[in-house]
Amino acid sequence: MDAKAHKALKKLLEYGDKASAGIRTNKPALTKSQLTDYQATRALAEKESFEAAMKAVRAIGAVTLTWEKGVGEEGFIQRVDLVDLDSLAKFLGADTAGSRLEKAASQFASLLPEFPVLNDVLARWANLKKVRTFGPEHVQDWVDAARIVSFMIANRENSTVDEPIREVSARLFKDSKRIEKLAAPVDVLLTGDVDAEIREPVDVWQEIGLFREEQPVRMAGRVVIARTRVTALLDEPYGAFSASSVTGLAGIPKMVMTIENQTTFHSEAKRRHDEEVLLIYTAGMPTPAWRAMYVRLLGGLPPGVPIYHWGDIDEGGFRIASILAQDARSAGHTLQPWMMHPDDVPEDRRVKARPHTLERIRRFASAAGWGTLGEEIATAGFTVEQEGLPIVGLGQPQ
Repeated sequence: MDAKAHKALKKLLEYGDKASAGIRTNKPALTKSQLTDYQATRALAEKESFEAAMKAVRAIGAVTLTWEKGVGEEGFIQRVDLVDLDSLAKFLGADTAGSRLEKAASQFASLLPEFPVLNDVLARWANLKKVRTFGPEHVQDWVDAARIVSFMIANRENSTVDEPIREVSARLFKDSKRIEKLAAPVDVLLTGDVDAEIREPVDVWQEIGLFREEQPVRMAGRVVIARTRVTALLDEPYGAFSASSVTGLAGIPKMVMTIENQTTFHSEAKRRHDEEVLLIYTAGMPTPAWRAMYVRLLGGLPPGVPIYHWGDIDEGGFRIASILAQDARSAGHTLQPWMMHPDDVPEDRRVKARPHTLERIRRFASAAGWGTLGEEIATAGFTVEQEGLPIVGLGQPQ
């Protein structure tokens, strides 16, 4: 087909898709401004080549053509009106947006009970919008992402050991790098929200127990930790071990505090390694193996030992807190926030948050049992990362 005609008809197909989706009110048509390249040609062969393609698509009932008044088909085409979107798509060897959406919905049907957020993905596609740069032409990527999440959740039930991402990828797809290309759809499936804050791939993989390079669990404090081969006092300023090797506590600390971010953990470890407290670095989103270790540690503590979490005051921070709170409850304890109240954040460190983000914070805070704190942060209307806060003291629990 004539290259200029093909380009123009693809544009007409795009207009037709927008009209079908209800996001274009004007009748789909190519007017003089879209036909400039064709009308500027001075070579008869090029003009006839373009017009032959347009006449062919007219012949199948897909478009109507309007020619120069008084000249007829000896002149130039002035307007191309779309009559039948499906016929145009077939002529071009393309799918309409509607047909792509139907195929995607069919492939998602069996996944919707487990991943209802895919309904929102389909809704975005119905409005010709993409989700994290993925459109309906990438439906297989979402199907594969769902397969990854389902596999790792099932695997978590049978194992407390995290796994190398490339080994799992080779096992599932016979392609060791396939999973690493799917961080965005996996993130959406895990958060259950197409508008959730975009996380770093490492946090996405950690949540389901995958790693490129396995990281040890870092802990600090004057506390004796029982491991598979050694029971000993933690080194200063901290010790680092495989999560699966930590079996429990051989003593009762005065409190346990999880810390989300590395800079804050190292600062606190240096200050508090001689105190009878247990500080544990979550490394962002804790992995399943880390969480299993956390439950083992808390399970050996009497109810009166306070359990705290110190994390980012943002959507991700409160999502982590909600997960840790669930694990603490399973071990018979109540997780409390530390230095996460609006009063702990100087005005010049605050970043104004979107309403959607504040609603997510409120939801995760409620899930953590921190409903009042969530409301206060939503009212204050900001977020802040831990590293952005000055370490001026231990603060008070909220």
